[in-house]
Amino acid sequence: MFQFHPILKSVLWGGDRLAAYKGLDTDQCQIGESWEISGMEGRESVVASGPEAGRTLIELIAKYRDRLVGAGVYARYGNEFPLLVKLIDAGSDLSLQVHPDDSTAARRHGCPGKTEMWYIIDADPGACILAGFDREVDATQFERIARDGSLLHAVRHYPSHAGDAFFLPPGTIHSIGAGNLLAEIQQSSDITYRVYDYNRRDAMGNQRELHTAQAREVLDFGCHGQHVLHASRHPLAACPHFVVDHCTVDGTRNLPTAGIDSFVVLLCLSGDLTVTCAQPLAEGLGTAALRQGQSLLIPACATRLRLVGHARLLAAWMPKSEK
Repeated sequence: MFQFHPILKSVLWGGDRLAAYKGLDTDQCQIGESWEISGMEGRESVVASGPEAGRTLIELIAKYRDRLVGAGVYARYGNEFPLLVKLIDAGSDLSLQVHPDDSTAARRHGCPGKTEMWYIIDADPGACILAGFDREVDATQFERIARDGSLLHAVRHYPSHAGDAFFLPPGTIHSIGAGNLLAEIQQSSDITYRVYDYNRRDAMGNQRELHTAQAREVLDFGCHGQHVLHASRHPLAACPHFVVDHCTVDGTRNLPTAGIDSFVVLLCLSGDLTVTCAQPLAEGLGTAALRQGQSLLIPACATRLRLVGHARLLAAWMPKSEK
């Protein structure tokens, strides 16, 4: 099992809660994102402790191959890691944006598209999630309301509360409203088309670039309202790109992992616990302590997890590929 150094990103809309939530001592300000587990080129997670300390996630995959990520996952992705796991603190509203699907992203950018899901860890009173249009809109209407500044009024607003979850397939117009602290599980992609940004300016005084033309070609203009995930659902989210579930540990809990043919990511939302896995990759990699705001990568070869403590968790893994 592996824990990684978080990759902290200061951004225009970042807040002031992530360092305290994760128990970090840092002078970095406006931390909007903590990349917990990343295989993105140039931003690969680095092992924080243990016998593999200092290795990147991609180096681990190259060394352990299917024993780490699963035979089916390795056959499909090779030495790439298919997920990006983040924590996000919205000190102010994020831009209104959309992501392309796999085919468009591959054609335009040579990378995967971006399907994502959010789990709300905490939310200030009045905080909202924006997802999808609240009325039928076509490409011509979209261009008009993007120009005249009324685009926000055509997007569905959901009040957000701790424990809420949202699923955002490619093509969904969306934004994280100010006051949300959340976990994000997504495809390993950083392609974003920004369509509205409150006329904000960057550190150099320039208005941030909008990508209205690119967005128009990938937007889902339908009015679906199917982005909210019910907390009673298990798994919480399931799609061709990931499976995510939530669980509570209150004492001791055993989680069987044999048969899923995938790594498992555990993200501790609150509390703390000790995780022990059967059949670890190597000596010294079978037990780890996990506390609020930390993540853990469990190898695919582990057949069973034993969780001891008191905590709330998200677990994410890859679905079996269709043959």
